[in-house]
Amino acid sequence: MPKEVVVGSGAGIILFMLFLGINVLPLILFGLLAVALFIMFEGQLRDGIKGIGTKTKTINHVTFDDVGGQDTAINEFKEALEFLLKPVEIVEMGIRPLKGILLVGPPGTGKTLLAKAAASYTKSAFVAASGSEFIEMYAGVGAKRVRQLFSEARKKAKREGKNGAIVFIDELEILGAKRGSHQSHMEYDQTLNQLLVEMDGISNDEETRLLVVGATNRADMLDPAILRPGRLDRQVAVNLPDKKGRVKILMIHTQNKPLADDVCLEDIAKATFGFSGAQIESLANEAAILALRDGERKIAHRYFVEAIDKVILGEKLDRRPSDEEIKRVGIHEAGHAVVSELVRPGSVSSLTIVPRGQALGFMRKNTPEHDQYLYTLQELEGQIMVALGGAIAEDIYYGARSTGARNDFEQAWNLAKEIIKSGMSSLGVIAVSEVPNDLAFKECTEILKNVEENASALLNDNRDLLDAVSSRLLEEETLDRQRFLETLQSA
Repeated sequence: MPKEVVVGSGAGIILFMLFLGINVLPLILFGLLAVALFIMFEGQLRDGIKGIGTKTKTINHVTFDDVGGQDTAINEFKEALEFLLKPVEIVEMGIRPLKGILLVGPPGTGKTLLAKAAASYTKSAFVAASGSEFIEMYAGVGAKRVRQLFSEARKKAKREGKNGAIVFIDELEILGAKRGSHQSHMEYDQTLNQLLVEMDGISNDEETRLLVVGATNRADMLDPAILRPGRLDRQVAVNLPDKKGRVKILMIHTQNKPLADDVCLEDIAKATFGFSGAQIESLANEAAILALRDGERKIAHRYFVEAIDKVILGEKLDRRPSDEEIKRVGIHEAGHAVVSELVRPGSVSSLTIVPRGQALGFMRKNTPEHDQYLYTLQELEGQIMVALGGAIAEDIYYGARSTGARNDFEQAWNLAKEIIKSGMSSLGVIAVSEVPNDLAFKECTEILKNVEENASALLNDNRDLLDAVSSRLLEEETLDRQRFLETLQSA
């Protein structure tokens, strides 16, 4: 109904009521309030839908070659995309097309890049939204936005003359959380129900073939209804890259950067065990910034080494601890380094007492030639010894420990729990959930006590090495591996 007709009819009714002598003031106030609420609701809804549309209009051209370190995920993803590329063959084989794919993995591993690359690979339109964009305080807004998103995907495919469209939803755990988990807020459940309805409505005989790609790092939070076959049919694990993958990612992110002749991407990849693709991109960027800061025209290897510390710990701090604190930090880091080198020769890469982020000092380990995923009892106990080495060194010099060892203790405790869970403690093979908390606590403390005694004996027997390393570290503030080895040899 046109707005002019509504306004005219309302005015006529009010005049007629005035003619009859009826008090219309409460009616007018109620009408104004209703109009104000309608305008607010309509504006919120329009802004939300516009936000989804404007964010998904264009994307950079991304291919699977731009995604490094995810060869397994890419191969599995490509297999799931076949129904968009070969619709006729799929029908002939009687295969039910996949409606949805779930990408599961830690932040920064390339889930969004994979979705964009899938759109390029299948020559499909691409629309994307975040799960948080669908949740509003107004009832029905989220469901409306879900319908709008799928409608936009079909319209965009037609505009671009494409037969398929990929609907990418990041942070799916917000939109697809288990129903009933949000008390007194049915808007979440209504929005998820609408998504389920839209996915059920995807059919093989549609003019535009749709594929929903979700991404999350919390698959345990998702409602079982969205994970069942016929909706998100397949889960693809997007894990942290291995060494080979990290080399490829470094090659991708350094191809537009002037590298010095001494740069070895293999060594950098070896030193970045546990880094995600996003962290490696940040590493390459920080190395370029450091080189520019020094007025260099090319990025030398030392800038990458410094950038690793910056990505892990943060920027160097201007504040300077007191001389007594610096001395304690030097002894603490020397304790870590000496124990680490004695337990596993070649394991120390560098150590510093220059404050970065929340750390007053730091010892960086050399990573092994190949990424390691399995550990023996001896190796786990060695890691605990290294974690406790700093606090034990403080004990030897000062007869007391400081709060600087807090994170070390947490790491040691977690390693002790890993020993128990892996069946390598005196408890033998166990199911952790069946072990009483007090028994597990007692076993952890016993493990740590025995390892601490061994680490203390090791440092006391090598007090000359501890003295030499701590003194040199206090003089130079930072020791690379070469200087560290020279110090040990001269002690």
